[in-house]
Amino acid sequence: MDYLKIFSPATVANVSCGFDSLGFAVEAVGDEMTFTKTAEKGVKITQITGANLTYNVDENVASAVVKKILLKANANFGIELTIHKGFSPGSGLGSSAASAAGAAFGVNQFLKNKYSELELTKFAMFGEEVACGSQIADNVAAAIYGGFVLVRSYNPLEIVKLPVPKKLRVVAIHPQIEVKTKDARAVLPTEIPLKDAVTQWANVGGLIAGLYTENYELISNSLVDIIVEPHRKKLIPHFDDVKNAALNAGALGAGISGSGPTIFALCKGNKIAKKVHKAIEEAYKNTGIDFEMFTSKVNAEGMKIL
Repeated sequence: MDYLKIFSPATVANVSCGFDSLGFAVEAVGDEMTFTKTAEKGVKITQITGANLTYNVDENVASAVVKKILLKANANFGIELTIHKGFSPGSGLGSSAASAAGAAFGVNQFLKNKYSELELTKFAMFGEEVACGSQIADNVAAAIYGGFVLVRSYNPLEIVKLPVPKKLRVVAIHPQIEVKTKDARAVLPTEIPLKDAVTQWANVGGLIAGLYTENYELISNSLVDIIVEPHRKKLIPHFDDVKNAALNAGALGAGISGSGPTIFALCKGNKIAKKVHKAIEEAYKNTGIDFEMFTSKVNAEGMKIL
């Protein structure tokens, strides 16, 4: 094989109660990347579309990950890379994660799947470090494993793939504003009351139990974040209006995707998802802020070879 084209999905991290530990992949939105094997060693980016990203191979997350894997594997070939961004960087939908995870998955195909999903996640986490300075796993793991994932431990890294209830749908709105991850981290409290921690642990347990049992009522009751969302929602104009519109239209729950500004709502079935999509659109259309929206299934497979 000398050429490969893949789809690397956008992801929703935190999923309300699971700050830095839960994430899931979406089906409707993601990046397309191509990989061409070359006789000359190393990595080169030949084209980037859809976003204004660097061609510097050490600063672009995709090429940085490819370079690291090729060196680690002592590969006797190189890779030429193209990246088409299907969604905006800084959207809260794991843009750098899609690039990093896609790069790890793609180059691994040329290495006859030498590396496991866990090892690919570690390589992709290096890409996240290039992007934002820290090796976070929730977005990249969701893109690589597909479906819902739990980052059970960082040291050692342990990823648990969770089931996806068949009727689960996601509706998301991306207001065209920027929320810097650094700012979203800065507003978080350094200490939390024990009773709040207990409530949040119970919600994480409830959400995971609900996914395993396809108990949509339990999922709904558990999609509550009392620790992070109250602080971060101030960075997203009209957040409460969107969340209330989604819940009133029948959404199971709604929250901030990653560090924002995208707001996601989980729904049971296509009919309710359509109602929620319309309700959110109505709530935001007169705010004077441009926005994009999508409705999607949860992407249970993750990466796709096109």
